[in-house]
Amino acid sequence: MTLDSVRAHLRGHFDTEPDSASVTFLGTEPIEVLRFASGAMVHFVSVGCSRHPMVDPYVVLADPHRGPRAEVVLRLRGDGAMRGLARTLALVAATPAVEGVVLAADGLIDLGSPLWAGAPFTAVLLGDSDIPELPLQAPRDPVRFLSLTPISATEAAWVRLKGAAAMRDAWRDDGVDVLEPWR
Repeated sequence: MTLDSVRAHLRGHFDTEPDSASVTFLGTEPIEVLRFASGAMVHFVSVGCSRHPMVDPYVVLADPHRGPRAEVVLRLRGDGAMRGLARTLALVAATPAVEGVVLAADGLIDLGSPLWAGAPFTAVLLGDSDIPELPLQAPRDPVRFLSLTPISATEAAWVRLKGAAAMRDAWRDDGVDVLEPWR
């Protein structure tokens, strides 16, 4: 089963057992959010987004096996004790099933509300993560792990105007630590 393989792949990558939360939205299958603590960093990873391949909502007949599969990863400094973050991560992971969004690097998901209680961020910018793809049995496509970078409404507008690469260049030029949860 895909989800068992994803869990095993993540445990092997982080070499530790995670904390876990399960989130269900009406009409969707559960999304599990795993929390891996590693020194001063915490990694939150969805498990459930890759259950089915993501398909363009305009496709008339979707292939139940072929198509991109992904899980989302949020990496932050600190202990990760942000109220509401697991629900937000599950919400992003559920967007392919609910909204028909195909998650991909440089994509922007704007939730319009704080990502966790008191957060200055209302959107996430997707990118490649350092977790290697999980190959699946043919004809299934591998599971990709996409990083989420929390961004403010102003930064989301910048991404819409100039693109994801320009936003990343601006962060680098300004010395912005995107792993800092209260930057």
